[in-house]
Amino acid sequence: MGDITKQDRTPLLPLRHAQGDFFVCDIFDAAPKGDMASMAHPIFTLSTKPDTKKTPLRGHDGKSYVEVRPNMIGLATVHDRDVLIYCISQVMAALNDGKQVQRTLRFKAYDLLVATNRPVAGTGYTGLKAALERLQGTQIETNITTGGVEQIDGFSLIDRYRIVRETRDGRMLDLEVTLSDWVFNAIAGDDVLTLNRRYFQLRKPLERRLYELARKQCGTQPEWKCGLEKLQGRTGSTSSDKEFRRLVKAICKADEEHNHMPDYAFRLEADILTVTPKREFLDTYAAKPQQDRLTGGYILPLSPDTLERARELSPTWDINVLVGEWRTYAARQKEPPKNPDAAFLGFCKSWYEKRGRSGW
Repeated sequence: MGDITKQDRTPLLPLRHAQGDFFVCDIFDAAPKGDMASMAHPIFTLSTKPDTKKTPLRGHDGKSYVEVRPNMIGLATVHDRDVLIYCISQVMAALNDGKQVQRTLRFKAYDLLVATNRPVAGTGYTGLKAALERLQGTQIETNITTGGVEQIDGFSLIDRYRIVRETRDGRMLDLEVTLSDWVFNAIAGDDVLTLNRRYFQLRKPLERRLYELARKQCGTQPEWKCGLEKLQGRTGSTSSDKEFRRLVKAICKADEEHNHMPDYAFRLEADILTVTPKREFLDTYAAKPQQDRLTGGYILPLSPDTLERARELSPTWDINVLVGEWRTYAARQKEPPKNPDAAFLGFCKSWYEKRGRSGW
């Protein structure tokens, strides 16, 4: 057997838990979900070291602003976001099952660690506790709308957490997490997107931010382009221009060599990042009906004219969000609609009537 060279090594983190473990607690019945507000804006720091700078981070898109202020233990990191993704996923799964939900969730710490591909040894639990502290301690001020509600006040990403029970060696077992109104409003308004589970194997914080931006801004469109200067602001990177370009270029090169980035390909030319959906991602939204492996439902094609008409019916909503939500809804039905285009337009009309102008 030949030796594995540095070039052959995948940039991804190892898959730490065997697939069999996922079904012990049915934790992967809930598809990973992220709120679109923090996917589009630099809420989480890219730093892997305690980030306690006093100057607030600011992000602007012309209409909304975000200020993120650390406490003494530092800003919430991109990897801390895993906790929110897990919580949002559980709440969305419960809503899809027709269950009542509340802002306070109770779950096993082990389940979260396994679902987010974290170690289940002592380091995994100490890291989780630190993540909870940073999520509660990081203060945010924004006028970003979630679920049709605009908040212009300060709040934390989670209001509180409680370690319900610990073993004799100090390892946490059960957790209670109370989500902030801001996060819960995003869930209530369906301002969320499904994430690829390989997201949790992305090693670098900047890789995760680039994927989040691609998922939010590109969706199923043929491509999305963004200049490096604007991209740096969107990611929240505090690196120099030269260093940021080097980091993005390295990620693009690694993806060309290893195809490790989920769902999207990233190419950098003349300080313009071009993002395109990968074939395996587009196959999920294929131009022909196909069986959905996860739900047993069907994924159906939509014509360009239908998509244009849908934009008129739901003028303030991202069409990619609506397509994704409709296909998720359709996949849960026993039979595919006979006329997908008409069914989708009916869905958009009903969606807009219920949720109004809360789209992104």
